[in-house]
Amino acid sequence: MVDRVARFNWDNGNRAKCRKHGVSITEIESVFGPRVKIRPDVRHSHHEERFLAIGPTRLHRHAFVVFTIRQHGDHFLIRPISARYMHRKEIAHYEKENPGFPNR
Repeated sequence: MVDRVARFNWDNGNRAKCRKHGVSITEIESVFGPRVKIRPDVRHSHHEERFLAIGPTRLHRHAFVVFTIRQHGDHFLIRPISARYMHRKEIAHYEKENPGFPNR
């Protein structure tokens, strides 16, 4: 479904929560490029289905984004819930699972 997403869904609530860890909106949106890895967030999908996105930002930093998909009419929107830059151990694990990262 993520490949059919039209755009992002931002408002004051999720902007503030995502910026809390120093990741800009532009950086968050750039994670959803060709190198993104997405998986379901089963542990936190009680009221709505949530996903975890891990990948490089436009500045080649590793970021972790929690998001959900919202439908507005015929369009699907990515609604980021939280975002942060990854820790060193997380980066090492990601690089092990994705040889050749980052692809600059």
